[in-house]
Amino acid sequence: MRAIRSIVIHCAASKDGDPSVTRDVIDQWHRAKGWRMIGYHRVIHIDGSVHVGRKLKEIGAHVAGQNSHTVGICMIGTRRFTYAQWGALANLVSELLLLYGDVNLCGHRDYSPDQNGDGIIEPWEFMKECPGFDVAEWILGGKQPMTDHLFIQEETQ
Repeated sequence: MRAIRSIVIHCAASKDGDPSVTRDVIDQWHRAKGWRMIGYHRVIHIDGSVHVGRKLKEIGAHVAGQNSHTVGICMIGTRRFTYAQWGALANLVSELLLLYGDVNLCGHRDYSPDQNGDGIIEPWEFMKECPGFDVAEWILGGKQPMTDHLFIQEETQ
């Protein structure tokens, strides 16, 4: 088994709540870039279902220079996610932490360079917004849905 040091949370950079974006669509996007397959290990659809991308034993393609020791999780959307997605993320992270032990849990944006060298990666230094929320804040909040990042589908009449 690969030595995993981090679980990295991503977003698909798709319209929030869009049910047409799926694991298979992301696989097509990644293949169009010339990759052999989807780069993430798991994808969380808006209904909360978790889909396998790459096998956990495979090296992913989701954080340049860090893939050999990370697992990538992608949530469909950009900034707002459904209750089902938040619940699935919390459950999946718990399962992976049981499997890999006490590893770092972060967002893709946390791999941005610390441009001013102060030891803190601040929003102005983010190369990407991904996953559209602060993973450390989510952890401190007990891995509960983040109110400011909650997608609530409007009821149709």
